[in-house]
Amino acid sequence: MKFLWRTTLIIASAFALLAACAPLPWANSPQATSNTPVFSRYAAAYEVIDLDWFDQSRQRAVPVRLYLPKASAKSERVPLVLFSHGMGGSRNGYSYLADDWASHGIASLHVQHVGSDRSVWQGSRIGVLWQLQQAAGAGEAMARAQDMRFALDQLLASPQASRIASDRIAVAGHSYGANTAMLVAGAHVVHNGDTLALSDARIKAAILISSPPFYGEDDFTPILQTIRVPSLHITSTADVIEIPGYYSDVSDRIKIFNAIGSQDKTLAVFKGGSHSMFTDRSNTGGVALNPLVKQATSELTRAFLRQQFVDANAWQGVTGWQRQHADILDSFQAPSLLPLAVATH
Repeated sequence: MKFLWRTTLIIASAFALLAACAPLPWANSPQATSNTPVFSRYAAAYEVIDLDWFDQSRQRAVPVRLYLPKASAKSERVPLVLFSHGMGGSRNGYSYLADDWASHGIASLHVQHVGSDRSVWQGSRIGVLWQLQQAAGAGEAMARAQDMRFALDQLLASPQASRIASDRIAVAGHSYGANTAMLVAGAHVVHNGDTLALSDARIKAAILISSPPFYGEDDFTPILQTIRVPSLHITSTADVIEIPGYYSDVSDRIKIFNAIGSQDKTLAVFKGGSHSMFTDRSNTGGVALNPLVKQATSELTRAFLRQQFVDANAWQGVTGWQRQHADILDSFQAPSLLPLAVATH
């Protein structure tokens, strides 16, 4: 997939337009101290820890935020979601998902990608445009996938590893982060004639929100047929990136869904909304719709994760989820609700 890296340039350009006309959601995000618990409304259920790791082999910082459920027993191990943010984001983002997962016994590790994080917005307008171009390049796209592997290695070698079920790990991401998640989940990557080893065999499931298209490619199947893990895809009818000379809408997200190799895949499409509605921002996609979609997204992703890793019958509740959110749901595709083997610990 030699044109994968150009996709991120389109995403960067879209966010550059956003930066020019709206306050940035990350501009005033608080800096957390390494290893310091962060306040949470679910403080009794889990702890939030910021860790500032550094990959010596690449001379690259890899900050992370870990949402770790508190154990009900010393021997309890919990599933983990490895999460990648979109262009210009940080480890602080997508907290509504992390809050929900952790309060229901699912840990998540939110990786901050220093080459395409909130630092790209700093400086002059010209400087920001240059930084966005660098962040959208092939080197950063590959570095993001390497960040994910490094972060997982670090976590599984840390004191917190005793709480993580190393055989129950999913990857997730939004926008550029969904691109990163696909690389880690097994997308077939060819760059400069070489096939790159960016996938991680420890990943057993994937959640892809607002997956970006592969610009310059007409057929995504050769790229994505190698993704064999169960996947959940989430988008909306107004999940649109629009800039002069380029347009990407929900049809691109559906095209990616169709090209994924695994037959165990689910697609949820909400009505209306926006591309950035799935971030922590509360004013995008409609003031009334935004929190409803966040709630529905949290519930669906939780059911998917629980069905994969905790309770084989958890997915049976999706029929009720569809009825509950029928007013905001445009379409829903899912495989037959067959029970899967559940790991026991």
